[in-house]
Amino acid sequence: MNSIIQMDSESNQNFTHFGFFDVYNKNSFKQPARTTWIDGWKIEYMAIADPQTIHNTPIVIIGGAFQNFNSYKYCVEQFFESGPVILIDLPSMGANQQITNVDTGLSAGTLELPDLSLMLGQWFDIVGIPKVDVVGISLGSVIASFFVEQRPELVEKMILMGVMQKTRKSWRMLLEESLMLMKEQRMDEFGQAVILYLVNHAKLDKTRMSPTAKRLFFKQMAEFSATEQERYEINCNRLLRLSNVPVPQCDTLVACGQYDSFTLPHENAAFALQCPDMQFAMIANADHVPQLQRRKETMTLFTTYLKGESIHGLDGIINLSREDMQNMERRGEDRIHLQQPKRQLHHRHLACRLDVHVNDLNYFGLSMTLSAEDVQVAAEHTRDLALILNDEQGDFAIECLIFETGKNHIRALFKHGSFENADRLLKFIAAERAILDAEVCESV
Repeated sequence: MNSIIQMDSESNQNFTHFGFFDVYNKNSFKQPARTTWIDGWKIEYMAIADPQTIHNTPIVIIGGAFQNFNSYKYCVEQFFESGPVILIDLPSMGANQQITNVDTGLSAGTLELPDLSLMLGQWFDIVGIPKVDVVGISLGSVIASFFVEQRPELVEKMILMGVMQKTRKSWRMLLEESLMLMKEQRMDEFGQAVILYLVNHAKLDKTRMSPTAKRLFFKQMAEFSATEQERYEINCNRLLRLSNVPVPQCDTLVACGQYDSFTLPHENAAFALQCPDMQFAMIANADHVPQLQRRKETMTLFTTYLKGESIHGLDGIINLSREDMQNMERRGEDRIHLQQPKRQLHHRHLACRLDVHVNDLNYFGLSMTLSAEDVQVAAEHTRDLALILNDEQGDFAIECLIFETGKNHIRALFKHGSFENADRLLKFIAAERAILDAEVCESV
């Protein structure tokens, strides 16, 4: 397949929105994606508009690893307040199933995130669009950041949601664990783990993520085809190889969910503080997927910003000063001290038991003290040990990922590959906290 020849600068200047954008109607999302081929790579896109704003700057949406165009069908009508919308899936992202170059046979895994953003810039040259506003969500926020660094002349405004500049060790370990589960074909655990990493299970009472949405999300993950598994591996490895996300120099809004446990609010804020022309906002009572949990508030925030209006005072939006951003709490959930801190770690395969003293614990992880000899054992089995807890149903095990060891202590994340165990842990913590609160009241 021959390469597409880029349009010259004159065709860019003569770009007309009519003819390129389809007028939006209720059946728009039932139409097949449009395609462009660049050097054997396929780009899939939708370009839709409301006639009233079709002449405004187009808004290009670069979604995360799991979103497809249908994920945004309830969002575009609000975006039309600002301008026409382009939904785009680059190779191996979104619903784009391409994992092999049709000309060279190369794997899409050879395309790093900056390569994808370069391809996006090529595509804008091909279709002749001279200026865009960019919305990057989750994984899409990284591509968007590289894109504006490479092609600043194309971007007027940028929205990034769920972004961090450097990946933390615990975050990388969770991604690696999800890959391990998938490679071991523990697909039920894999599906539950991915959702429990992306969705803050400890705050479901606040985010009100519907059981139906959670179930459908799990079904999507657990029933991954071979191609979808390969795409997941490709995108995970792209992120694991990522060392730094460039800071946009253009007019930028950084947003995140108040309870985002995947890209933490303080990480989003730290990224925003480095942007020379930025605004920052949190969507109240949402986690890493505000567009699903607080769609109206999220879209109102985005369109208000894109229209150049003040984002202060919007319903469901938390605005912070630079000082507040600099002093944000790094830990998303308070840790508690257990009534019975003496516990055991059990190996999931071997007859190995380690006695530990739990120093503190929350839904996401814990700190433990143990003998120097047992620390050595734990260091050799960082993903195979589980903490044994008990409730009215009996004992239950929460698998751990050990990410820090000292002479007599270890710190670990909870792996969370089971909805049932996650719920039991939350109830266990609530019961322990209630006892502590009662003791405090009695002492007063």
